[in-house]
Amino acid sequence: MVTKVAVAGTFNVLHEGHKALLDRAIWMADELYIGITSDEMASSHRKEVIPYYLRRKAIEDYIISKGEIATIFPIDDIYGPPGIMDDIDILVVSEETAENGKLVSRMREKRGLKPLKLDVVSLYRNCDGEKLNATDVMNGSMSRDGQRDVIRVAVGSSNRVKVEAVREVMETIYGSVRIYSVDAKSGVPDQPFEDETHRGAVNRAKEALGDRDLSVGIEAGVFEMYGELMDIQHCAIIDQNGKVTIGMGSGFAYPKEIADLVRGGLTVGQAVDKLYDKNATGHSEGAIGLLSKGIMDRKELTKQSVLAAMIPRL
Repeated sequence: MVTKVAVAGTFNVLHEGHKALLDRAIWMADELYIGITSDEMASSHRKEVIPYYLRRKAIEDYIISKGEIATIFPIDDIYGPPGIMDDIDILVVSEETAENGKLVSRMREKRGLKPLKLDVVSLYRNCDGEKLNATDVMNGSMSRDGQRDVIRVAVGSSNRVKVEAVREVMETIYGSVRIYSVDAKSGVPDQPFEDETHRGAVNRAKEALGDRDLSVGIEAGVFEMYGELMDIQHCAIIDQNGKVTIGMGSGFAYPKEIADLVRGGLTVGQAVDKLYDKNATGHSEGAIGLLSKGIMDRKELTKQSVLAAMIPRL
C-alpha cells in the first residue's frame, strides 16, 4: 500500500524547525506532498513575506539534497486543494499547527472521506529554549538554526532576494550567521551607470554596518562595453576595521530594445515593464530570470557577487 504524506506551511525562511517537519514527512512517505502558502495567504497574517518562488526554491533544494522527490503546490487556505488533499493518508504537523490539522481532518469526515491521520512533531527550540520562528531569523535575532552567539551580518537592502542571497553565501562560509536587513540608501540614481554602481554598493554597506561584524552592499548597474549595454552587479563588504572588499557577478548584455530605453533615461525595470508588460524586476526573479528563460534568477546572480567580494577575506 502506498502511503501518501503531506506537510504544509509558509516556510518563511527555511529553518531547522521546518526541516524537522520535512524530515519526518520524508521518513514516513512513499509519496510526499508539500503545500506552501501563497503570497496572498501568507501576507494576510504576516508583516513580511519572502516571495513564493524563493520559498518554493528553498524547499525544492532541500528535498533534492535528501535524494527525494515531492509534489509541491501553493495553498490559499488551511485545507489545501481537494484534488490533492483528499487522497492524503497522513498530515505531518507541529505542536503549534496541530489544531489546524484537526480542522482539516474534520472537514474531510464531513464530506464522507476517511479521517486524516495526524503526525505531530515537537517544536524546535532555539538556544534560549523558546520556539524557533521565522520572524526571529528574518529580523536577525537568531540564526537559521536558533543560535545567538554567531557572526552578525547586515545587508543594506530591504529586498528579500538580496538578503536571502547573502544569507546563503555567509552560511556556506561561516555556518551559523545572524542576518539583518537594513533599508540603506545608495546615494546614487535609481539606475546607476558605470562608477555609480560601485559607489552605491559601498554607500549601502557603510550605512548598514552599525555594530555588526560585517555589512554587505549590493548594487546592479549598467556599463557601456564592447558596443553593448552590460549589466554587472557589484557587491561591497565592510567590517568594523573599515576594510572594504569588492566583488562582481556575471555580466550580461541587454537586448537592444531594452538598452535603447535605458540609454534614453528609463531604469532597467521600467524598460522591462514597458517591453514585456510585466514586472520582472524588483522583488521577483529579476530581468535576468526573464531574459535567461528561468535558467538563472536574481538570487543566483547576487550570490555570485557576494561570494566574489568575500574571496579576499577567505
